[in-house]
Amino acid sequence: QVQLVESGGGSEQAGGSLRLSCAASGNFCMGWFRQAPGKEREGVAAITRGVITTYADSVKGRFTISRDNAKNTAYLQMNSLKPEDTAMYYCAAASYCVTGKPALSQRTYSYWGQGTQVTVSS
Repeated sequence: QVQLVESGGGSEQAGGSLRLSCAASGNFCMGWFRQAPGKEREGVAAITRGVITTYADSVKGRFTISRDNAKNTAYLQMNSLKPEDTAMYYCAAASYCVTGKPALSQRTYSYWGQGTQVTVSS
């Protein structure tokens, strides 16, 4: 059974930074998604096993996705946080990697974490 355990969420002021972690029970293609109240879940960033990355336009230049294959862990470093980044953030995993826009689609991923809340105040 695939397990994804997220950590690192919390509250931060605008302009600050947070780092999310997602520990997986295997080596997968990984993605980060977020869902704000009343909004649809959206893809934020993704990374293949070969560390090819994809980002949503809204986070390019501010967020960085990375991974440690030895630990089966993916990270999302979030800098220059904005109030509109406030959301529940979910880690997702897929057995088959894709790049580009499909990497930010929920349909690509079969496994999901429980989510971690990120709140950014102005």
